[in-house]
Amino acid sequence: MNPNLARLHRYPFERLAKLHAGVTPPGELESIYLSIGEPKHPTPGFIAEAVIEHLHGLSVYPGTRGTDRLREAIIDWLVKRFRLPPDSLHPARNVLPVNGTREALFAIAQCVVDPGNQPLVLMPNPFYQIYEGAALLAGAEPFFLNTTADSDYLPDFDAVPAAVWDRCQLVYICSPGNPSGRVIDLQSLQGLIERAQRHDFVIVSDECYSEIYRMEDQPPPSLLTAAAAMGNDNYRRCLVFHSLSKRSNAPGLRSGFVAGDSDLIEAFFRYRTYHGCAMPPATQDASIRAWQDEQHVLENRRLYREKFSAVADILAPVLEVQVPPASFYLWPRTPIDDQEFSRRLYQQQNVVVLPGSYLSRDTDAGNPGGDHVRLALVAALNECIEAAHRIRTFIESLN
Repeated sequence: MNPNLARLHRYPFERLAKLHAGVTPPGELESIYLSIGEPKHPTPGFIAEAVIEHLHGLSVYPGTRGTDRLREAIIDWLVKRFRLPPDSLHPARNVLPVNGTREALFAIAQCVVDPGNQPLVLMPNPFYQIYEGAALLAGAEPFFLNTTADSDYLPDFDAVPAAVWDRCQLVYICSPGNPSGRVIDLQSLQGLIERAQRHDFVIVSDECYSEIYRMEDQPPPSLLTAAAAMGNDNYRRCLVFHSLSKRSNAPGLRSGFVAGDSDLIEAFFRYRTYHGCAMPPATQDASIRAWQDEQHVLENRRLYREKFSAVADILAPVLEVQVPPASFYLWPRTPIDDQEFSRRLYQQQNVVVLPGSYLSRDTDAGNPGGDHVRLALVAALNECIEAAHRIRTFIESLN
C-alpha cells in the first residue's frame, strides 16, 4: 500500500457530515444546501442534445488527445476570451482535453514532480483539497500560502523565502479563488512567472471560475494573458486548467482542458496515455458546442449577479459579507467559531454551510479559514433568499 495514502486528510464534506451527526433540524423547514459548489442552474439543452446526437461514437476508442475539432474549438475560445496572440497556441501542441479539471489537477502533480529531491508544492490556504492530495501522493511536501483579510485573501508571493522557491517544483494557484472569489492581478501573475523562470518550477493555474464574474467589463485574466503580455508567448512553465462544469452548468459532463507550455503538454500526454483517461466521443462533440457558445454564459453570470445582490442585501446588517469580483461563493466572517456556527445553523434553521477551517490547514499563524464559512450560491434564487433570511434570523438569535 502506498504509505502516502495515510497522510491524506478527510475530505471537507466527510468532516461536515460528522459535525452534523446526531443533529435533527426543524422538520417544518426544507433543507437548503449552500455547502457544495455544484452548479444547479439548468444545463443548456443544446449540450444534452449534442451528447444524444453523437452516441453512435461509442463504438470506437477515443484518442487521448481528443479530436482536432475539439482542440481547435478550445484554442479559438482561449484566444478570443483572453486576447492571446493568435499564433501562440497550436491545437496539436498546446492543449489536451481532460475529464473535468479535478482529475487533471491531481494527475499533473504525478507527472511533473520529482520526488527524489525534497520537493515542495506551493498552494493557497484555504485551498481545493485536490492540490494537497496530489502533492502528497506525488511524494512532495505541501507548503501553504495563507490567504487572509490582511492579504485581501490572495497569496503573498513576496513573503515566500528564497529557500522555499529553491525547493519548489510546482505551484497551484486558483484565480478566481475558491473560496474567496478574489482575482490575482496581472502584475502578481507576472511576478510569479519570473520566479518560475529563475527557480525552475511549474505554475498550474486553476481557472475553473473564470467565467463567473460580477462586472462584464472586468473579466478575470488568465495566467496565459500574463505570460503573453510579458513576451512569454510560448507559455514556458505555465499551464491553465478550465472546465465546463461551472461555465456551462455541466458538472456531469466531466469536460475540461489543460493548455499552455507545449513541452509540459507533451509530457502530460505521455502520462495520460498510460493513465487511460480519454474523453468519450459524445462528450467531445457536446464540449465543442459549449465552447463555441457564449450566450448561455452571459445568462449564467446574470443569474449569479441577481443572487449575490439579493443575499448580500439581506445579510449585510448582521454579517461581515463582501460580494467578490468572481466565483459563486460568499466568504463571510462568523460571529462565533465556524464549526459551531455551521452546526447550530443546521440545527436551528436547516441550512447547510461549510466551515472555513475545513478548507484550510493549521499553520504557525493559525488557521486562515477559521471563523469563516463558505456559502455557495448555487441553488435557485428563491432558495438563496430563503437561506439568507434564515441565516439572518439565526445570527440575530445569537444576540
